[in-house]
Amino acid sequence: MTKDWNAAYEAKHTPWDKGSASPPLSAFLEKHPLTGRVLVPGCGLGYDARLLARQGASVVGLDIAPSAVRQARALPAEGELSFEVGDFLNLAENYHGQFDTVVEHTCLCALDPAQRLAYVRSVLQALKPDGHYLAVFFRKVKDYRGEGPPHPIAADQIVALFGDDFDTLESSVPQQSYPCRPLGSEEVRWMRKRSGSEPL
Repeated sequence: MTKDWNAAYEAKHTPWDKGSASPPLSAFLEKHPLTGRVLVPGCGLGYDARLLARQGASVVGLDIAPSAVRQARALPAEGELSFEVGDFLNLAENYHGQFDTVVEHTCLCALDPAQRLAYVRSVLQALKPDGHYLAVFFRKVKDYRGEGPPHPIAADQIVALFGDDFDTLESSVPQQSYPCRPLGSEEVRWMRKRSGSEPL
């Protein structure tokens, strides 16, 4: 059953909201600042999107929950940044081919694994030719027994999903994370969309 994300934000039952940008994302950006247009799907209250805008990117934060977007817009503005309501898995045509980078953190793990192919299709749709995909993947979820979210993603599953359409430029296990996430539970991957890779 699909989670009612808007109801969760309305009720302020959002344990995934840590009140700050992803530490692995912050560490990556210190070495590799992103420029151009960036899309952050499943942006929530927009901490990652704000960080990206603050360091120079033009950012769109997209979330399916109107309440999340309202709360994100109510926070202080940062750089060139907008928050929009939208379903990433059914990406509006005005977003197709518009972004230099898609940044992933807590969107993919929030989806039922059966929706992952649709997610990859939307990443491909959103990116310009030779665009980039930066992901903070959840490789391990504590006490995971097949129920979520969050749903972890194993290394072979990452390859199966993205290997045909993306080249991995860099991969690392982050040394910084939120206190509740044990070292080794996340992986940062920096990928580039292959020329000619387009969604079916």
